[in-house]
Amino acid sequence: MPTITVAVEIDAPLEVVWQHAADLSTHAEWMADAASIEFLGEQRHGVGTRMRVETRVGPLHTVDIMRVTEWIEPRRIGMRHQGLIGGVGTFELASLGERTRFTWREELHFPWYLGGPVVGTAAAPILKTIWRRNLAGLKQRIEGSHA
Repeated sequence: MPTITVAVEIDAPLEVVWQHAADLSTHAEWMADAASIEFLGEQRHGVGTRMRVETRVGPLHTVDIMRVTEWIEPRRIGMRHQGLIGGVGTFELASLGERTRFTWREELHFPWYLGGPVVGTAAAPILKTIWRRNLAGLKQRIEGSHA
């Protein structure tokens, strides 16, 4: 299945970028494909946090249950997706002095009845474009609040 990787350099120190990445409740504000995020339980950060995420890509709509599987402050957040399209994803942050590289990596699993790997390969460039825009929005959000 496809692995999609996008990255951006943000003009803010690692700790500032981590605050935004770690605030899972705001991800729908900068992710165009995340229509809504609802926490399942009281936990809002760290390993074990669970969320119901409504995702929209054009006319396609799905609901995923996402669970945080890795939380290495202030460097990495790992997630597992369970839903129509499953997979695992990570946000990785690397300090570049007063700047931060934010890398988003997703490995997606499309079910056989949706075309499996063939559809996954075809969808990858579209998703990569959406996620690049998402990171550009996050960059703008952080740099605007950090200035």
